[in-house]
Amino acid sequence: MNPAIAKPNNQPNDQLNDQLNDQQEQQNNLYESDLNLWLETTIAQLKVGDLHGLDIINLIEELEGLAGRDRRELKQRLTILIEHLLKRCYIKSEYDYAGWVRTINRTRLAIRDILKQSPSLKNQVNNPELFENAFEDALRLLRSDPDYTSVDFPDTWQFSSGIDDLLNVNFWDIH
Repeated sequence: MNPAIAKPNNQPNDQLNDQLNDQQEQQNNLYESDLNLWLETTIAQLKVGDLHGLDIINLIEELEGLAGRDRRELKQRLTILIEHLLKRCYIKSEYDYAGWVRTINRTRLAIRDILKQSPSLKNQVNNPELFENAFEDALRLLRSDPDYTSVDFPDTWQFSSGIDDLLNVNFWDIH
């Protein structure tokens, strides 16, 4: 080898790569051992603009999880709402009406809160597939309940499925 053509010294780059790998390993360990501390650390890094030190892989995973969580919560609340609307409309039990109406009102408030915090989810809740899945789940829950085996719940929703109506209309008054 010609001494005039020296091989480049990669030692500083190797050290930097080693440091980055160590940092990523430490972040992964923190993420897996103490999620709350990892969240606090990540928030602090974002606040001071330390974007290079962020645990990007786990941050993306957490953000995706949050988006999915909101959609799941919306569907669960919609299922509860439909379940109790069906009870109130199709089960003759004046003794239970007040409790079902309280659950309907609390669930409507919770759905409004979710949509207020994340207005883009209104597109999700107006999706006919989401409504149909929530309706099917509510119907499955009711039909599997031994207290309601004699009740003839309809196979399809008999009212408007628009979110504004679901959050405001007392369907039992028009049934």
